[in-house]
Amino acid sequence: MNSLKIGTVILPNNIFLAPMSGFTELAFRLIVKEHGVGLVYTSMLNARGFLRGNRKTFELAEVSQKERPIAMQIYGSDPEIMACAAQIIEPECDIIDLNFGCPAPKIISNGYGAVFLKKPRELKTIVARVVSAVKCPVTVKFRSGWDEKSINAKKIAQIIEDSGAAAMALHPRTCKQGFDGKADWRIIADVKQSVSIPVIGSGDITRPEDAKAMLDSTGCDAVMIGRASLGNPWIFSRTIEYLKNGVLLPQPTREDRISNLLKFAAVMFKLKNEFHACREIRKHICWYVKGFTNATEIRRRVNEISSFQELKDIFAGSNK
Repeated sequence: MNSLKIGTVILPNNIFLAPMSGFTELAFRLIVKEHGVGLVYTSMLNARGFLRGNRKTFELAEVSQKERPIAMQIYGSDPEIMACAAQIIEPECDIIDLNFGCPAPKIISNGYGAVFLKKPRELKTIVARVVSAVKCPVTVKFRSGWDEKSINAKKIAQIIEDSGAAAMALHPRTCKQGFDGKADWRIIADVKQSVSIPVIGSGDITRPEDAKAMLDSTGCDAVMIGRASLGNPWIFSRTIEYLKNGVLLPQPTREDRISNLLKFAAVMFKLKNEFHACREIRKHICWYVKGFTNATEIRRRVNEISSFQELKDIFAGSNK
């Protein structure tokens, strides 16, 4: 397992945390970082929000020196706005990532994200403009195409490279697929052979063995893990150990998961006021207690908490 260089940034390994809207906020990234991940990403951030001084946008962009190196992901449709936003966030991050892959209906209806898979010229203009506006490496995350009839990942990849990007991340599902069906890793392999900059593979990595299989079968330079890390930061340390030494570390115990959840919650309660921290932890609880015999009851009780102490009380003495 080797380090990876993206532009001028040297990363300790090639196992990355994928950007996930609503999940990859600061508290989550700090917990994941403890498990050795090579690069973390912020949630997808609206470029226009930075220019408007939107409080929520800047809150989502909060970072810590403890989690670096970090990539900030932005989205938008106007090249100048994207460039200005990139200049605003550049001092706070190591890499700026442009999202041209989000399939969410709200994003698509506003002309953002994966819409640009149908507009390669506009995509090229945005990438080139952002690259020219900042000194740090610029990367792009995209999908295999708009739908099954318009798979254009190789074309888009070549445009991204020609526009000056330092690396690219590919999720080999179409926009229309969303997260249904299977990710077609063959498309990652095709893209890797068509460009000379690093290619990061994404999609359907749920176990350390999957990460190795993607690296081996596609030749990609790094892998990105997203949904499988929810409630399971151990996937990073387990994957890193498996790739380095061929050893599959044991799955976390119930006690491990409760302990990590409370540690994660403690960080969240330090970063947010109590009201918002309680609301945020509800999004994560279902992942942490998945498989517990009393998971339904735990979720119900967590939905009613108003303090960190109440959360701790739910798990005090629990051994089911």
